[in-house]
Amino acid sequence: MRMWSNMAISRRRFFPLVGGVLASAAFSRLARGADALAEGIQLYTVNADLMKDPAGTLKKIAQIGYSEVETAGWGTLSAAQFRDLLRDAGLRAPSAHLGFGMQDTGKLLDDAKTLGVEYVVSSVLLPSGPSGMQNFFKIVDSLSIDDFRQIAVNANEIGQKAKAAGLKYAYHNHNFEFRDLGDGKTGYEILLLETDPALVKFEADCGWMKVAGKNPIDYLTRHGDRFAMLHIKDFKNLTKVVTTLGSLMSQSPDMPTPTELGRGSIDLKPIVEAGLRAGVTHVFVEQEPPFKEVPAMEAAEIDYRVLKSLLG
Repeated sequence: MRMWSNMAISRRRFFPLVGGVLASAAFSRLARGADALAEGIQLYTVNADLMKDPAGTLKKIAQIGYSEVETAGWGTLSAAQFRDLLRDAGLRAPSAHLGFGMQDTGKLLDDAKTLGVEYVVSSVLLPSGPSGMQNFFKIVDSLSIDDFRQIAVNANEIGQKAKAAGLKYAYHNHNFEFRDLGDGKTGYEILLLETDPALVKFEADCGWMKVAGKNPIDYLTRHGDRFAMLHIKDFKNLTKVVTTLGSLMSQSPDMPTPTELGRGSIDLKPIVEAGLRAGVTHVFVEQEPPFKEVPAMEAAEIDYRVLKSLLG
């Protein structure tokens, strides 16, 4: 949950394949795996290291084997300075999480173009903008159907501005979007239905979906054309459904424990395979703090090895 860390202001639909050409294309995509997708990491994973030593941390990320990163802010650096550090480390940044709704959209898009990304992403998008920051967790954990409809309106507006700037916009989920709002509705379903597919894509965070008691494969199968990117993460003790984000910050006993890939409760292989079938273009590891068993950089190494095996 990276929106306000020190570093951050912070798909195609997989229809049942009946045509021979479509089937061939889909299975070819799945078979190519590692050739089609590079191993990526959401830099929030190593946020503390990045704050202390941006250049050195990015070089270590590249040495581990990652070739792509997704940014979550750039600390005290400018977008141009951070771009240069990425270049020096030999890393690509196809995507950036930005504080949409919290800062001027035009300035954020200008920074994204300077950084050279393809996708700009909302980690969380509030219906009321920065005025809601004081009671952030209370607000996100009590969003109504009307609130999510307003978020969809906001997302469409950002998507339109991003498109005009030559960029693509995506919405990244946590767990609160899957809270039952009544009549079988969830905020995530509202966002899928009421955002324009030509303007708004989605970055599926499979870990948060599982925390909320949802199966990422279901969404990747039913709405595959909407998903451009995938976040791969793992949790231990994933035994209770939790749809309040405040549970993470309050360290609720119901909240599962973030951990390295392959050390938790999530079967990641079928999720990655579903993402490949859906046509996702980028896969990023992300691990939530705190890092209780190994330091963040060591966790990033473990996560890389597992991700590489999943894509391979």
